Amino acid sequence: MSLKLTDSVAAIKGIGPKTEKILNKAGICTVRDLLYYLPRTYENFTTTTKLSDLRPGKVVIRGQISDLHTSRTHRRNLTITEGIIRDNTDAVRVVWFNQPYRAKQFIEGKDYYFTGNYDLSRGRYQLTSPRAELAADVDKLAGGNKFQPVYPVRGSFKSEGFRKIFETLRSEFAFIPDLLPKIKPGTRADALFKAHFAESDADVKAARSYLAYEELFELILASQLNKQENQKLRAEQIPFVANDIKRAVSSLKFNLTNAQRLATFEILKDLEKSTPMNRLLQGDVGSGKTVVAALAALSVAKAGQQTALLAPTAILASQHAESLAELLTPLGINVALLTGATKRKSSLKKHIKDGDVDLVVGTHALLTDDTEFKNLALTIIDEQHRFGVNQRQKLLEKTVARTGLAPHLLMMTATPIPRSLQLAIFGDLDISTLNELPKGRQPVTTKVIKEINFTDDLYPKVRAYLAKGQQVYWICKKIEEGGPSEAVSVKKQAEKLQKIFPKEKIAFLHGRMKPEEKDQIMQRFAENKIHILVSTTVVEVGVNVPNANIMVIMDAENYGLAQLHQLRGRVGRGQSAAECYLVSSADQPSRRLKELEKSTDGFYLAEADLKLRGPGEIYGSLQHGAMNLQFASLSDTHLIAAASKAAKAFAKTPDQLKDYPELMTCIKRYQQLTTLN
Repeated sequence: MSLKLTDSVAAIKGIGPKTEKILNKAGICTVRDLLYYLPRTYENFTTTTKLSDLRPGKVVIRGQISDLHTSRTHRRNLTITEGIIRDNTDAVRVVWFNQPYRAKQFIEGKDYYFTGNYDLSRGRYQLTSPRAELAADVDKLAGGNKFQPVYPVRGSFKSEGFRKIFETLRSEFAFIPDLLPKIKPGTRADALFKAHFAESDADVKAARSYLAYEELFELILASQLNKQENQKLRAEQIPFVANDIKRAVSSLKFNLTNAQRLATFEILKDLEKSTPMNRLLQGDVGSGKTVVAALAALSVAKAGQQTALLAPTAILASQHAESLAELLTPLGINVALLTGATKRKSSLKKHIKDGDVDLVVGTHALLTDDTEFKNLALTIIDEQHRFGVNQRQKLLEKTVARTGLAPHLLMMTATPIPRSLQLAIFGDLDISTLNELPKGRQPVTTKVIKEINFTDDLYPKVRAYLAKGQQVYWICKKIEEGGPSEAVSVKKQAEKLQKIFPKEKIAFLHGRMKPEEKDQIMQRFAENKIHILVSTTVVEVGVNVPNANIMVIMDAENYGLAQLHQLRGRVGRGQSAAECYLVSSADQPSRRLKELEKSTDGFYLAEADLKLRGPGEIYGSLQHGAMNLQFASLSDTHLIAAASKAAKAFAKTPDQLKDYPELMTCIKRYQQLTTLN
């Protein structure tokens, strides 16, 4: 290959300074970046339909266009460009919205391929906003191949521009070196060539399968290497004293679920080891993760060591401190709260440094340099995806720097992780799952509703809950009116509800408020001094308010399934029945809203969310950064299993990685993304 993968795109023939700038802005800086910039879709120009044979749906037609003209509608400020496409069998109307350049794009008498949707609009059929290609260009590109790639547009650089660049690189593809060791049939060169010069759907499928395997291999290998690195560390061994745990469990006012018992056992066995625990405790909202964490902290305290619990917000830290103190103080464990608002901080920090405090619950205040521990043996991170790697690392280093020992690490999340995601991304983690709700906890009844039905179906329900002294969450997408979105705002909704429920105390909450103001409002809501709380999604992770048993989510279609489930988890936290109303303006509710109506099982919904949205967004909600998987589907369990087997075999002799410098670079990036310590 005359070009190196690390060469700048400027080294490619035909790419001048202007094009280089556009590509760089899109994140395409090197030859490798360009090769992995794959088509968004493909157009099959061999399947053209005669105009006389058109049927509703997606179509590819070939014809000439005439009678082009553009008009503007004053009501919605749209430009409409219309014309007529003809072939030797018939004619069809074509319309583009807000694309006035179309009026000057076409040459009369020339054939074009048009790809788009042919459907009924205002009583007549038309082709709506189709893509258009000069037939002569399609016919001569790629040796007459009528199966053409369509690349995502970048600024003023169109799909045709990318096709021309790849055409100049065609002879270079054969020299692309493999990224992976020879562990799968085929080559990267062949896969990338088929992706850019596909001649059929089969070519596309084969190319993407190879590249997906390559991606999964990197991801799983990174996770395996993380595990190996973790096993080199040493930690304090905490003895499993069964009698202490039995006494603590018997003192509880409730019975542990079987899932809680098993998770506690797994954690306490990990704490006995000389290598640091690296465990994720996942459980649906209300499944009882805090009790499991309390028993782990108890075991550590009985061994004369300290525990730190890091929470994302002051109000959540306060709630944890209160419930943990209630559980552990009677057992002789000293629990303290450290947040930005804590009074006499210096005195508390001295007690922590001297080892007088067994369990410290706090926010980012735990991470400051002047917060020192005498013997920190366990760190617990709640809703760990809300903390970046650097923040987590800082807490871990507090003990490593002084003693050479790493603390055991327990992460907790109420966002259940799909099984396939666990295998691929968190292979370096041990995972405990709480998949049972405590006895007496009732599932939340969920219904999709239209705003037009509020007066008859929703407001009476809300009044009934308020009359029983119960409280209401009312979730809105926006803070204020304005902007392109028509979503309801917090402020406007609060004003509207105050008129409908004039005797009730109503307040609003959003992310732009100062932290102390947010905490104050949540505290008043927890104390039932606010009856209806109108809020953005800042309550997604918030205080436990067992008295709040009805939630209304406006513009529910604008949220992901996992987020809707998290929001719904704010209600039904006591022994009373609870309801959640998903407000939709669509004629038919989306699949995810139907899934929420059907199920309250977070693990089932996590799998459904993965299928509906793909891994990128799911992963983003669990971790810092973006996974950026281009090809792999984390629901492809067969490919994951094959890549996992190969990656684990390769990881047994990690020194060989130095023979694959490009792979090593990719692995390092994934190691940063997948590590939780």
